[in-house]
Amino acid sequence: MSTTTMPTRGLSIGPIDVASPVVLAPMAGITNTAYRRLCREYGAGLYVSEMITSRALVERTPESMRLITHHASETPRSIQLYGVEPNTVAEAVTMLVAEDRADHIDLNFGCPVPKVTRRGGGSALPWKIGLFRDIVERAVRAAGDVPVTVKMRKGIDGDHLTYLEAGRAAEGAGVASVALHARTASEFYSGHADWSAIETLKQTVTSVPVLGNGDIWSAADALRMVDETGCDGVVVGRGCLGRPWLFGDLAAAFRGEELKAEPTLGEVATAFRRHAELLVEFYDGDEPHACRDIRKHVAWYFKGYPVGGDVRASLAAVESLQMMDDLLATLDWAQPYPGEAAEGPRGRAGSPKKPSLPDRWLESRDLDEAFKAELAAAELHHSGG
Repeated sequence: MSTTTMPTRGLSIGPIDVASPVVLAPMAGITNTAYRRLCREYGAGLYVSEMITSRALVERTPESMRLITHHASETPRSIQLYGVEPNTVAEAVTMLVAEDRADHIDLNFGCPVPKVTRRGGGSALPWKIGLFRDIVERAVRAAGDVPVTVKMRKGIDGDHLTYLEAGRAAEGAGVASVALHARTASEFYSGHADWSAIETLKQTVTSVPVLGNGDIWSAADALRMVDETGCDGVVVGRGCLGRPWLFGDLAAAFRGEELKAEPTLGEVATAFRRHAELLVEFYDGDEPHACRDIRKHVAWYFKGYPVGGDVRASLAAVESLQMMDDLLATLDWAQPYPGEAAEGPRGRAGSPKKPSLPDRWLESRDLDEAFKAELAAAELHHSGG
């Protein structure tokens, strides 16, 4: 990969200056404090929390309060909120700001999960443009000097695109940036992201940064997205699963340096073990809980490496750090980076499907009174986008 022509560049989100124009996409069950800390150890960027529902936050549920807690080393502190009711979203933002719990707040309008969209939430919500505008405006006002950003998808499907109108509305409401996952809700994570939509959004939203999301599996992909679309930065989700060192690659690439991590099996094992340690701390010393959490990462970390099926299966059932250490000790840590076998897409892509929506949702861009109960039920703890 040659990056010598790429000028040094960072990213400004309101008053926040980020050394590298890279944002970690919020992912449910993944981007907790432990994983964010691990990624920070490899490179610069803006590391966003798991999605928190505004209703749960206002009600101060124990889980939501734990998820908004940042480690002392985390700065800036970035939290993503999901909400469908303007007053509740504004109340949640007011709480975060008044109690000094966040330096940046992102609003999620990209979730494609059926149990959310079927009630009009997530990536279905911008179709009701008045509701979208009201939520964003109320959040920005409540946040004061704390920057608010928006993450969204192209729309519901190819016949019901919302991203340009929503982008203009968000810009008019005073957001600090707009991020676009260049797929529709109907595409889920299948096929290829439509980077041309990012370019069109960048040409439409001109006063604040526009970030691109979708199919960034390497630093070279990130540079190509910026070059092809003119976007101001990138949002990385599935590409970093089991590869926290990708943020080092990205930071170097945006500095114009030729640097690409090619970890040995031992270096991968060390990162995996470090992730588990941080999870133990995140779960307040509950080692069994941390071990259950790390299991889902096994396939991602060891993708392409010569790790036998029996060892993989045992790691995916690990119950303690000692058990993990014993299993990792059986590996040949000197095994070199396997190249292409460890590269490329990771995580489940799903397949295109007809979005689940409230009855008659698409008949009008206005919010009918009958849908308000549906929206109240849409505040579920799911992530995506």
